[in-house]
Amino acid sequence: MTSDFTVHMDEYLPLREVVFNTLRQAILKGELKPGERLMEIALAEKLGVSRTPVREALRQLELEGLVKIVPNKGAYVTGITGKDVKDIYLVRSLLEGLCARWATGHITEKQIEKLEEIVLLSEFHANKNQKEKTGQVVELDGKFHEVLYEASNSRILEHVLSDFHKYVQMARQASVTREHRAEKSIKEHKEILEAIKQKDADKAEQLANEHILKVMQNLNIEA
Repeated sequence: MTSDFTVHMDEYLPLREVVFNTLRQAILKGELKPGERLMEIALAEKLGVSRTPVREALRQLELEGLVKIVPNKGAYVTGITGKDVKDIYLVRSLLEGLCARWATGHITEKQIEKLEEIVLLSEFHANKNQKEKTGQVVELDGKFHEVLYEASNSRILEHVLSDFHKYVQMARQASVTREHRAEKSIKEHKEILEAIKQKDADKAEQLANEHILKVMQNLNIEA
């Protein structure tokens, strides 16, 4: 039996993409758990679609390594392993540094204003109690990095980093619940932003690289 998960229907996307995005999000959020069997009929009924877009979505998820299709047995959730998380953070630390370097040369005033607003909102929510602040801080952390990705002026880099960010969202949420990590992360964001504003590409790259490595350390992921 398939676990319950949130359905996100978007009338503007092709049906196969809606199904793919919904299942992908459910796996990354842990709503569909590693080892769980994904039955086409049950998924089609829950999503209100035929089996064809479900089958296409499962094949696409297999290409991403999130699902394994076993002949004559069906599809099973693979999910993200501990090693996957470690590898993603190591690669991401290098790419985040590159992103900050490129953003230094291409960022607009509007993007700088967005980042400053995100930092201010992050500081505001970080002062709330743990239960209230976690979701807000994680969301704002994601927005900070999204603006940086956009500011890099590289569609390829933006796409790769956005995917990495989604893959480790459960780990990101765990990270900000550790004592004082949210406050430290916000401080690191401010330092990266300041280096970018000062047009110091070397420093921005170093700080962005170190920021991701500190998240790894906070999660007890050995480099």
